[in-house]
Amino acid sequence: MVYRPRIVDSILDRKLSVFGAVVITGPKGCGKTTTAKQKAKSVIEFQDEDRREGYLSVASEMPSKLLEGAKPRLFDEWQDAPKMWGAIRKSVDDTQKTGQYILTGSTSKDVDVPHTGTMRISKLQMYPMSLFESGESNGTVSIMDLFDNPGGFDGCHSDLDMDGIIHAICRGGWPSAVNIHKASDSLMIAEDLFEQTCEVDSSKVDGVKRNPLVMKQLLRSYSRNICQLAENKTIIADVNAKYPFSESTYYDYIGALSKLYITADVDAWCPAIRSKTVIRASPKKNLIDPSIAVAALGIGPKYFNSDFNTLGFLFESLCIRDLKIYSSKYGGTVSYYHDRYGLEADAVLHLSDGRYALCEIKLGQKDVDEGAAHLLKIESLIRENNVDARISIREPDLKIVITGTEYGYRRDDGVFVIPIATLRD
Repeated sequence: MVYRPRIVDSILDRKLSVFGAVVITGPKGCGKTTTAKQKAKSVIEFQDEDRREGYLSVASEMPSKLLEGAKPRLFDEWQDAPKMWGAIRKSVDDTQKTGQYILTGSTSKDVDVPHTGTMRISKLQMYPMSLFESGESNGTVSIMDLFDNPGGFDGCHSDLDMDGIIHAICRGGWPSAVNIHKASDSLMIAEDLFEQTCEVDSSKVDGVKRNPLVMKQLLRSYSRNICQLAENKTIIADVNAKYPFSESTYYDYIGALSKLYITADVDAWCPAIRSKTVIRASPKKNLIDPSIAVAALGIGPKYFNSDFNTLGFLFESLCIRDLKIYSSKYGGTVSYYHDRYGLEADAVLHLSDGRYALCEIKLGQKDVDEGAAHLLKIESLIRENNVDARISIREPDLKIVITGTEYGYRRDDGVFVIPIATLRD
């Protein structure tokens, strides 16, 4: 199977040139091992049942022996052999060489390691595929080019229609699903991930037995509230309507999903534009990929013929996923803004150099004006604040309404309207 290049490829190259080892984290099925193998010159796979017992025995008694081999050397699912962490750390210290080891893991479960690996072992978060990586975005609009040369933008055109967007949401960015040509079959990957997460992985991640039925109900409730400012008590009450579910149980179950990289809540951007007391600061509920929400809700593409409201929230989740991936190359972070008066920016994209974009996410054309008005109002409030403020807030470098529409353009008020299926890093 031909390897589909990932945006994380270049990030991995940079980290390997600086650090002795890199650990790639992310949910099952997002492509960690496949990507790592493109760079590795030798591989130890702890999930290989033919060799697993032998590997684990050596890793337990003399882990340094497994370090012998061509470099970079890949240790897949390294957390099954926790002593490898210390051995790798010591090897990096001893050799003082970069690019020696790559580690991959699908969980962030607590592993008893004597040393942190700080400044020796660098972490790299990986996501499922963006639309550009899956070939569904034509990539005519570069996020970085927009920041560097906004005046050079002369419009764009998306090749992905609404049915294509809906399919991408339901299928998700899982490489194995993207490579399945029959559309209906490609949906089964996310469905299986949902089932395995609830039935097996949520208990296996830390050895704590959790009720699969309760976990499924929790994920259904989470999915119904995706990209919304739902309070934890709302989710708890929703689950408690069917199963006994306390606040402590909620945090235990959410903790397990976090360790599996299933949840991916969006933090708030909290500048003092009006008053600190009117800013919503709780995270927005979100998942690593919208397809998990679709699977949890037990729906499919045809469902959205009669429910555009739910589709809008899932579209927002897809856009946030892609913005995180595209901006990761530049040290980017994604947050949101929402205040008590309903003023919002669905995504605030910050780059490591301080520049940022205010983004509203609107599936259809009819909501573009509303989204643009929100962004312009936030910019106006920032300017008003800066007149008297001791510490000024940087004005947004870009204002973007991200859509599921066909055409992209720059409005007379300076707001960019850009279809999600034209974006890239």
